[in-house]
Amino acid sequence: MAPGGVFPISPEQRSSQWYAGTDRNAYIHRAWMRRGLPAHAFDGRPHIAIANTASDLTPCNAHLGEVAESVKQGIWEAGGVPMNLPAVSLGETLVRPTAMLWRNMAAMATEEMLRANPIDGVVLLGGCDKTIPSLLMAAASVDLPAVVVPGGPMLTGTFRGKPLGCGTDVWKLSEEVRAGTLSEEEFLRSESSMIRSRGHCNTMGTASTMACVAEALGTTVPGVAGVPAPDSRLLESAHGTGRLVVEMVADGRRPSTTLTKGSFLNAIVALAAVGGSTNAVVHLLAIAGRLGIDLTLDDFDRTGGGVPLLVDLQPAGRHLMEDFHRAGGLLAVLNEVRDLLDPQALTVTGRPLVDHLDGARIWDDSVIHRREEPLQADAGIAVLRGNLAPSGAVVKPAAASPELLNHRGRAVVFDSIEDMHARIDDPDLDVDATSVLVLRGCGPKGYPGMPEVANLPLPTKLLEQGVRDMVRICDGRMSGTAYGTVVLHVAPEAAAGGPLGLVRTGDWIELDVAGRRLDVDVPADELELRRPAQEMMGAFAAPTRGWERLYVDHVMQADTGVDLDFLVGSSGHEVSRESH
Repeated sequence: MAPGGVFPISPEQRSSQWYAGTDRNAYIHRAWMRRGLPAHAFDGRPHIAIANTASDLTPCNAHLGEVAESVKQGIWEAGGVPMNLPAVSLGETLVRPTAMLWRNMAAMATEEMLRANPIDGVVLLGGCDKTIPSLLMAAASVDLPAVVVPGGPMLTGTFRGKPLGCGTDVWKLSEEVRAGTLSEEEFLRSESSMIRSRGHCNTMGTASTMACVAEALGTTVPGVAGVPAPDSRLLESAHGTGRLVVEMVADGRRPSTTLTKGSFLNAIVALAAVGGSTNAVVHLLAIAGRLGIDLTLDDFDRTGGGVPLLVDLQPAGRHLMEDFHRAGGLLAVLNEVRDLLDPQALTVTGRPLVDHLDGARIWDDSVIHRREEPLQADAGIAVLRGNLAPSGAVVKPAAASPELLNHRGRAVVFDSIEDMHARIDDPDLDVDATSVLVLRGCGPKGYPGMPEVANLPLPTKLLEQGVRDMVRICDGRMSGTAYGTVVLHVAPEAAAGGPLGLVRTGDWIELDVAGRRLDVDVPADELELRRPAQEMMGAFAAPTRGWERLYVDHVMQADTGVDLDFLVGSSGHEVSRESH
């Protein structure tokens, strides 16, 4: 403490607005934090929040408390003061009706707590699907120095001597039970083998995708995405991230100074090259919206359209995330497509992403293919438009059946998720292998929350005939671990007056992925005269209070990221009024 009892707080630090001085308020702020903290914790050192989504009810993030301890050690070592900040945690497998309903709430809560507290920077700990997106949305809006540590995938489990893909093999095995080719007893036996260790899904599902996307954006220490959760190198990276964030505060590196349109285009290149989840589309659009960056649905097609698929990983391929890390990881992939990346886009290190690719090698080209021998030459997520999706829809060709990417079939329409469950296995359902299954009422407003139901199960009678894929169309999402010829994120959704709400069973639907078209073969004047089905409208969400009411009243559509209209943009980190 300096002479006269004045703490020598650096005026450069944001936290000095709370801790500097000798008045009553500064006294209160310091005194109430002196529960083991020494006096020199307030001598001008940066105070760093660790926004931690660890929760026993988010099993994929349950280990993040241990990761946080390594981050703390790195922060202390670099001269900062770490502060644990529990963040809203969304367990994809548990919360109902869908974790996506609360992504924006989690982002808003984290943003407000970062702004309200005396911190100078933040480390964002996420893993399960919605946690990294919500944390990045928050960080973009509050604009303090921020860096992500992904929680990492679980290790590979095995069943009957073969690797199990978390999520992907659930869909496969459950369809085999419904087809009568796998007993229920055997199916349940696989349950204890599916989740072998701590960590998130070991396929290239949404969690793995968002870790890779976060790295390609430049928001992680390069090389950390895909490190398995039990791997000691994750803790080493967490320690290094703690050191890095203190440096970021000193240098003033924050989202607004490092993230550009080029950063997002790099993320789209990575998304295509790894065969990532379609969910990344709505998350990237939402994060860009918080920064005021003009990212559109068409950017995913323009930038990702010519990118080769290089990673042979479930659900689009054979291997799993442990293999991906062993084979060289994301940096090896990006090095293969280096010429497609924006060379100016920075990372949290202050250096361009491309500078971190030197020396990145492929160690197993059966997992990561070389540029000249891709799994697919054109693997980007395709954006479709037409009279069924005026504002757009998406499909993932890498996870689809090639023969169905150009298809004409009769619609079999389900007016709600309950309607689908009630009728999908009805032996009298008028459906065949050429039919197009349409599920509506599952968009942001209609469900509410845009759940992962678009990859609806196939009718049992067709499974028994050997059918394993059909064209499916929905205004909802599907799990990143899912596969099939699924057209999703149809916008506007049925509950927002979209034409999907006017389709009738028996209408002919035309899907032309190469031509980027999705149409119902009904004359425009006839379509205009139709009215939405009462059964569908009766199933739409109609909340009267709470978050659901706020969400339904303000949520935007899939083509703009499903954020709330009043959360788009940034409010910064300034807080002008005192609390006492």
